Amino acid sequence: MPKIVTLPGDGIGPEVTAAAVEVLREVAPDVTIEEHAIGGGAYEDHADPFPQRTRDALKDADAALLGTVGGAHDSAWNKLPRHLRPESGLLALRRELGCYANLRPVRVLPGLEHLSPLKAEIARGVDILIVRELLGGIYFDQDRRIDGDTAYNTMRYTTPEVERVAKVAFWAAEQRRGRVTSVDKANVLEVSELWRRDVQALRDRDYRSIHLNHEYVDSVAMLVVANPSRYDVILTENLFGDILSDLAAVIPGSLGVMPSASLGDGAGLFEPIHGSAPDIAGQGVANPAAAILSAGMLLRHGLKRPDAANHVDRAVAIALREHPTRDLGGKADTRTFTHAVLEALGTPAVG
Repeated sequence: MPKIVTLPGDGIGPEVTAAAVEVLREVAPDVTIEEHAIGGGAYEDHADPFPQRTRDALKDADAALLGTVGGAHDSAWNKLPRHLRPESGLLALRRELGCYANLRPVRVLPGLEHLSPLKAEIARGVDILIVRELLGGIYFDQDRRIDGDTAYNTMRYTTPEVERVAKVAFWAAEQRRGRVTSVDKANVLEVSELWRRDVQALRDRDYRSIHLNHEYVDSVAMLVVANPSRYDVILTENLFGDILSDLAAVIPGSLGVMPSASLGDGAGLFEPIHGSAPDIAGQGVANPAAAILSAGMLLRHGLKRPDAANHVDRAVAIALREHPTRDLGGKADTRTFTHAVLEALGTPAVG
């Protein structure tokens, strides 16, 4: 029996995770679901943003479903030593699971072009997959410090780190339209020179059917909103991927419809990309679409149940058209939208 660990976290995390769990129970009733703590709430209860109890629960899990972590900018959590802050729990979680590839789909669903801030003719048909390296780069290197009036962070990558995430991007492109755009800043960064060299060498050696091109990150930041349909799979490193995926998230109309999957050699981590939104936490108005779509990615990549995943994706698309949430210009609250998804799923479980 598959085991899923849910990590609701902070802010609106518990609300949107609860919605996703309802959907999972509908389409995969055989799955065992355990809830555990992470983030600021975990620190309050256990003096650790990633408690040992949570680590232990993940050891035999097939997948993890995360809500959100963190608080407001003026939260007392942000005054803690860095290793005790909520976000440190998330970084530790990714390290624990060995999730080195983050997949973020950016898709404008048919009939929902009007929600995009882009012109309908530009937004129509957009279907991008951003593959972001997740365990390396400037976020994870240990050569970091503040020394008086000078601060240091180091961006570092190795060939094995580049190759393993590039393999995920090429594999994904084989399932899609066969095109990969590798994003770097090789004109000024030695790290990007290595990145470009290794991605090209891997393609030439093992993925000759894939069309690969290289673009600078500043160019992609412009073109992903000016002409997003030119992209199929975007492959990039941690920092660039963090920024580009949030930028691309405006295309569908809201972070509230953006899921993600983080994959490695073991259990995958599935989560919405939006933040904890403490300003609306507990009000029942958060958009749970991204969390539910993340559950769909969990079904697809974590449990290898593509039919169930497709069923969830279709149900969310119907609910978004018929009952858009407030962040999308509609009136549906969290409960109303979740009910609409469950209705669209129908009663038979798919699984």
